[in-house]
Amino acid sequence: MQPDRVAIVGAGAVGCYFGGILARAGVRVTLVGRATHIDAIQRDGLFVERSDFQEYVRVDADIAISAVRGASIVLLCVKTVDTETAALAVAPHLGREALLVSLQNGVDNVERIQHATGINAIPAVVYVAAAMTGPGRVRHSGRGDLILGELSSGIQRRGDLERIARLFQSAQIPCRISDNIAAELWTKLVMNCAYNAISAVTQSRYLAIGSNPLTRRVMEDLISEVLAVAGAAGIALPDRPQLTNAALKLGDTMPAATSSTAQDLARGRPTEIDSLNGYVCRRGKELGIPTPVNSTLHALVKLLESINQIS
Repeated sequence: MQPDRVAIVGAGAVGCYFGGILARAGVRVTLVGRATHIDAIQRDGLFVERSDFQEYVRVDADIAISAVRGASIVLLCVKTVDTETAALAVAPHLGREALLVSLQNGVDNVERIQHATGINAIPAVVYVAAAMTGPGRVRHSGRGDLILGELSSGIQRRGDLERIARLFQSAQIPCRISDNIAAELWTKLVMNCAYNAISAVTQSRYLAIGSNPLTRRVMEDLISEVLAVAGAAGIALPDRPQLTNAALKLGDTMPAATSSTAQDLARGRPTEIDSLNGYVCRRGKELGIPTPVNSTLHALVKLLESINQIS
């Protein structure tokens, strides 16, 4: 069997971090993204900054989506707002045996990809703190692990999941397979809802948010709402104390992190808040579950987004 070639669609912080680590381990990687980053990567390489190393990594890079052609594994790392558009662009260039993996926030990307293209993508839960610090430069500040699974019980893809997991593990990227990926996706949604909007509205780092008793109470109330919505949707999750402890532990493991939502607002870009707290609000409304804390934080982030657009 030929070695896997990996294409990464969305050369932002998540895509560049995992692409850089894979390429550094000898995997053939092609990054597809905006010219600002791609031009710098083509010229100098991708600069990856981590606590244990800081170096340029040679990696193929292109602005054309057709560069995914010939890849055996395609990692979709675009913002949730761009899910359908990116999937439709990728689809004509995806080989019959190629695997499409969603490394995105939110819980419904795989369903949206399938509805738009008919492709049965593989969901992945991502825990990493990373940020682009300049054109072609990514800085890692916490974790960097993945969880894979299969949402459709009618499709048996254990071999595919094991193949992807081995690829990441060969690059020293922790990756495990879950038999309940829906619960893993919702657990990550809890973490994103707990931190992203608060970090964005206050421009605070994770440790500060979890250490403050007032914001910690907001997190607890917010988590209760997500749990209620998940339960009404048929998703079994750990109880509030367990999820609150997990959220606080996440802040301890990524103390210096600011959320991707905060980074987007700081750069004047659209956020993914509609797929995070906004998603909880929409599902809550559909299921008759009140979500006042999530609704408030969603509204505040949307206000900041609109101010950015005006300015």
